[in-house]
Amino acid sequence: MRVLLLLAPLLILGACSGVSNPFRAAPAERPAPATTTSTASAVVGQSAARSVESYDLTSEAERQRALSTPADAGADQLGQVVVALGNAAEPGFWLRSSLVKQPQKGRVETAGGQSVAVDLLPGAGSAQLSLAAYRALGLGLTDLPQITVYGG
Repeated sequence: MRVLLLLAPLLILGACSGVSNPFRAAPAERPAPATTTSTASAVVGQSAARSVESYDLTSEAERQRALSTPADAGADQLGQVVVALGNAAEPGFWLRSSLVKQPQKGRVETAGGQSVAVDLLPGAGSAQLSLAAYRALGLGLTDLPQITVYGG
């Protein structure tokens, strides 16, 4: 019983932690957190964030070739898959997907009919499409579009 009487005030005080104390001075304003860009540039030693264009290292000729490659009538439809943006530092036009069993040339097409030639690479987990292919198809970098994959 004595233990209970000794613990009761502690329990009551613990319940009061959410109540503001009128006798305590107002806390000083905290400084605004540093932005991600300034933190990243301090860590990497760069003065500014890189643009999307600086990551896409494909030439204009490569873009035109990928966009103008005609659809092969004999190409097999491997299936449809929802894609996310892949590693932006990995150049070229490629799709990494579990629909692909071995590396091969192929093509991807959006629901809107935009099409681009890509290297099809085997992958596990979620499908990833290269930055260059995303840009060539006119997709937003945060889009998760469903595409049709053709190969063979």
